[in-house]
Amino acid sequence: MDFAGSDMSHRPPAPSGRVTSAKIVIAGGFGVGKTTLVGSVSEITPLTTEAIMTSAGVGVDDTRQVPGKTTTTVAMDFGRISIDRDLILYLFGTPGQTRFWFMWDELVRGAIGAVVLVDTRRLADCFAAIDFFEHRRLPYLVAINCFDGMQYHDPQDVREALAISNDVPVVACDARNRESTKHVLISLVEYVLTMRRSRAVAPA
Repeated sequence: MDFAGSDMSHRPPAPSGRVTSAKIVIAGGFGVGKTTLVGSVSEITPLTTEAIMTSAGVGVDDTRQVPGKTTTTVAMDFGRISIDRDLILYLFGTPGQTRFWFMWDELVRGAIGAVVLVDTRRLADCFAAIDFFEHRRLPYLVAINCFDGMQYHDPQDVREALAISNDVPVVACDARNRESTKHVLISLVEYVLTMRRSRAVAPA
């Protein structure tokens, strides 16, 4: 995927009629806010595959930290946002439960990067997503979803708890807020651009 320029706010205009599109994956544990994030920022009515949770999930899906949750994503969420005049991001939200992880390989195909959304009350739930992206060498950032509008932990503390590289961005966000989630997506694109520049200039 070719991104013209490196600074999202100071990119030269693309040639007339040229629009770049990119695929981003939104991942994380069960009930962390992935569907909410896609819905809050999408400029189109998001496609969701939410299903009512039934007794079949008892003992399988841990709802103790999300007692009000009554639906769950069983395939994916899909949305779209235009970052500026010539860059469109297509968002694919993954299902959170382990029994749906067989779909992840297809969902990440062609993606430039991923957002790992975390709930600091349940940090262990995002370990699998981080391992998945690191194993496939797909750039990702960690977005701390501030439930109730409160940030309970410092990003550096979260980084240390997750044992991730200092190069991986860790940002706070409110998955319900369009501007907040848009900032997360722009941060990911900038991170991807920085990584690609570094690889391009690295000695062979």
